[in-house]
Amino acid sequence: MRDLLRTTRSGFNLVETIVASMILSGAVLTLGAISTNALTSTRLNQHYKVAASLIDRQLQFIDSMGIDQFIESEQTEGVVEELEPGYQWQVTTEYQGTDNGYIVTISVSWMEQKTPYELRAQTMLNGASTITTAEPEEGQR
Repeated sequence: MRDLLRTTRSGFNLVETIVASMILSGAVLTLGAISTNALTSTRLNQHYKVAASLIDRQLQFIDSMGIDQFIESEQTEGVVEELEPGYQWQVTTEYQGTDNGYIVTISVSWMEQKTPYELRAQTMLNGASTITTAEPEEGQR
């Protein structure tokens, strides 16, 4: 009879099975949370990449137009709706007191799941010089 009891005890009991199931469930939930955080970070990184691209595009536009003409046009903000989730850009300029130096700050903002995000870049551009040089007269050339 003792031999019969020893042979039926091989295997897992109920407590061991429940503990193993809990450990496995915890591992699956942890991996799911890590995957969700990785996807969220990837999406946010993509939004920052698009915002940096918009800043670069706006800065190239200002540089090709000329900072003086850009300031005169008074188009210092706008919305890019064709890209998700919708980006807003704003340009501020500050004259530096020197003849033609301007500090240009470009910021791009967007909303992601009711959370506002913003990327800002600052650079310095030269405008047209306001110093006039005197032209030599006909007899002095």
